[in-house]
Parts: sequence; structure tokens; C-alpha cells
Amino acid sequence: MSIPVLNYSLSTQNQRVYSFEYLPNEEQPKCYTTDNLPAAIEMDQIIWAAYRQIFSEHQLLSSTRQPFLESQLRFNQITVKDFIKGLILSDAFRYLNYDVNNNYRFVEMCIQRILGREIYNHREKLAFAVIIGSQGLEAFIDLLINSEEYEDNFGDNMIPYQRRRIIAQRSKGEIPFNLKTPRLGKDFLYKQGMPQLLWAGPVHRFRPQEQSPKAGDPALFLSMVQDLDGVL
Repeated sequence: MSIPVLNYSLSTQNQRVYSFEYLPNEEQPKCYTTDNLPAAIEMDQIIWAAYRQIFSEHQLLSSTRQPFLESQLRFNQITVKDFIKGLILSDAFRYLNYDVNNNYRFVEMCIQRILGREIYNHREKLAFAVIIGSQGLEAFIDLLINSEEYEDNFGDNMIPYQRRRIIAQRSKGEIPFNLKTPRLGKDFLYKQGMPQLLWAGPVHRFRPQEQSPKAGDPALFLSMVQDLDGVL
């Protein structure tokens, strides 16, 4: 018997705040969709947008390309939703993101890139981490891809994007997920040969000479008074 998704509370985030005004600017997301029968050059832009959404900026290499999935999408053999799922379940995505992180970290990254929002709280991370541990990676991805939240916002033919990066009365939006979220969590940095600060000696604090206590300053006798308190 499989474990159901644990309950978790929702927190207020940008995408859940009703917008009374919608002023287009350069920070508003551009929607890429196949609803309007895109031409070849437009399909190239849609595929490129999918890679940018799912992979981080520094992961956009030739090794992350999925030519077979691209061909299926171009010839309408799969939907955009199927293409997104294929990218996430690809060996390249698994190697670059899943194999080098714990389940909590991976859940956070997938929710950002598939549902286009931040996680609500640690309880949500825990709920989906349990699904990964008990049912596997593909079952977790299916839960996100086939969720009502994904369907309502992106459907079958739209590339996911970071929803509501800005709201009314804000001049700038939040940093895009694929720029602000590093690929590796702190727990896995040491495995990649990253420098670690290890210092077993005492830590000395620097005090400018003009701030050092002068002769007769009561601060010079503080340690003496503390020792007397222990004796008395």
C-alpha cells in the first residue's frame, strides 16, 4: 500500500495574491505555447525556453539536449507537458540534480521549475520527499505534472514559468529560479572538492589600538571581579 501525500498548509505567495493591475514590462514572464501552431523558428524558441526552465543556466550544455524528445515535440507526437516530463526524467537532469542532492533539496528544485513557485513550507518538502522515498522519482514527477495546480496554470501546451515574479506596487521582481538556486546543496559541496573552512585553533578578534582600554580602565579588572564572584 503506497503512502498518500501528507497534508501541509498553504502560505501566501505572489502567485496567490489577486492582481488588480497588470502592467507589462521586461520582468513579466513571456508565455511559450504550441496552441497557435508555431512555425519552425517559433518551435526552436519554445524548446529553448523549456531547457532554460528545467535546467539551470550553467547546465545548458550539449550533453543536456534530448534530440529524440525534441523531434517528437516538433512533429506533434507529444505535448509540451510530455516534453517537460521527459526532460526531468532524463539521465542528464537526474545526474546533475537528483544524484547530487537529498530528497528535500530535489523537491524544492522541482516545485520551482515545474509549478513555477517557491515551496510553501518544510512540511511540503517532507510530504513529497516521502513520496520519492516510498514510490520513486517518477511517481513524484507524475504528482506534480498531473496536479490540478499545473493543469490550471500551464495545461498541456504551455512551458512552465515563474509565476508572478512581481506584484502591484513593486518596481522589481524576484530573481529567476534558475539563477538564484544553486545546483548543489551545502551537504554535497564537499563531495565536489569544494574548499571547506576547517580551523581547530583559537579565534582571535582584532581590536584597533585606539579602542584598547587604557591604564585605570575598569574593563581591565573585569576578569578579576568575575573570579571573585566565584570565590564569594
